[in-house]
Amino acid sequence: MAGETKTNSNVNSIEEFGYKQELKRSLTFGDLFIYGVSLMVPIAPFGIYGYVAQASNGMVGLAYLIGMVGMIFTALSYARMSEAFPIAGSVYSYAQRGISDDVGFIAGWILLLDYIFVPTLIYLVAVAALQGILPEVPSIVWLVFFIGINTVLNVVGVKVTAKAIKLITYLVLFVLAIFVTVGIIAIVNGVNGAEFSFKPLFDPEHFSLGLVMGAVSIAVLSFLGFDAVSTLAEEAEGERKLIGKAIIFSLIAVGLLFIVQTWVAALIYPDYNGFDNLDTAFYVIAEIAGGPWLKWLTAISMAIAFGIADALVFQAAISRLLFSMARDKKLPSFLAKVHPKYKTPYTSTILVAILSFIVAMMFSAHLGTLTSLVNFGALTGFILLHLSVINYFIFRKKSSNYLNYLILPIIGLLIICYVWYSLESLAKIIGISWVVIGIVYMLIINAKNKKLPNEINKGHDSNM
Repeated sequence: MAGETKTNSNVNSIEEFGYKQELKRSLTFGDLFIYGVSLMVPIAPFGIYGYVAQASNGMVGLAYLIGMVGMIFTALSYARMSEAFPIAGSVYSYAQRGISDDVGFIAGWILLLDYIFVPTLIYLVAVAALQGILPEVPSIVWLVFFIGINTVLNVVGVKVTAKAIKLITYLVLFVLAIFVTVGIIAIVNGVNGAEFSFKPLFDPEHFSLGLVMGAVSIAVLSFLGFDAVSTLAEEAEGERKLIGKAIIFSLIAVGLLFIVQTWVAALIYPDYNGFDNLDTAFYVIAEIAGGPWLKWLTAISMAIAFGIADALVFQAAISRLLFSMARDKKLPSFLAKVHPKYKTPYTSTILVAILSFIVAMMFSAHLGTLTSLVNFGALTGFILLHLSVINYFIFRKKSSNYLNYLILPIIGLLIICYVWYSLESLAKIIGISWVVIGIVYMLIINAKNKKLPNEINKGHDSNM
């Protein structure tokens, strides 16, 4: 088609962008798919089920269905940009090359807010779950354990990390299969008055678009993280489309799992206003369906899934973002160091571990604030992503493929803006303040570096 951007989708190379291949390419589609699945955590609804159920008047499945559809538009934009620019850095690289270098820096700066705090939030959730089982063990012990094991695995190599992630993800999926099976048996036997119904997907008596969309703004939190697959672009084997395919397929797969498990849970416990504690609502349902053993099994699986699997891949993602920005001289150069043996950004990985521990100690009693900050960073990054697609393909490359490069990104942009608008005021204030700090820092960096490094200029020129 005339005006299309011309890229060789069969070549996954970064030399054309002015960089040399430093990270080891070893990740297959299966590895990337599992990364995407583990990033979103197949059992993520376990932790926020009570909140989504109450906010949606029991239509939990519908909230997750709408959330999945909404996120697909964002996943499509990631697929477009990851194919055009198969380099590490995610939205930082896409906004940098799709809009401008300064916008790219701000995008990366915003992602730092998201990616640095996400592992911390995950660690705290995992620690809380284990403390409920073994209260005599100090939380700092669990925190050091999770951070330590994840740091070692990430430094040793992304392939080792991928194998660990696969194992844990399979175990989590096995636990989910047990819950769904036991849950269906409970429904068939009418446990707690359960009976089959489509109400969790649509209940006309209690439906309200505004109400359901409010629940979607909560449910969509379970999907955040799929975008981090794009940070592994320089470690993927094969064609350029591999990253985009992994993002889209993992999102759909996990979205369907979210719908099934919440549908089953809602049928077993239809009284969405009857929970004493919304944080433990899902575990109460598990106990009703199968007994105490299922309650503890689901709780322990949550701790393992979050504390190791999810935190492991997020630590890998943020270390690649730091590596990418440092390589472009936007952050201290030591963060761009690659381990001579394992070919991983080990200094960035170690820094993330240290920051995770410090932030965890600071926010251990303020999970709500931490969650809001994570949401601000992720959603603002998504907004810049959609704008990058539109600007790069429509305005810069003069593409006539308006469906893929204009209409679909605009739909995704509107959905994300709606969810962003629903964020609490404190998150917006702190988030915007973080952006202002980033702008000031960027101006200082630009003053010191009047010109971009030659290798970056070459990369830009080759894509103009």
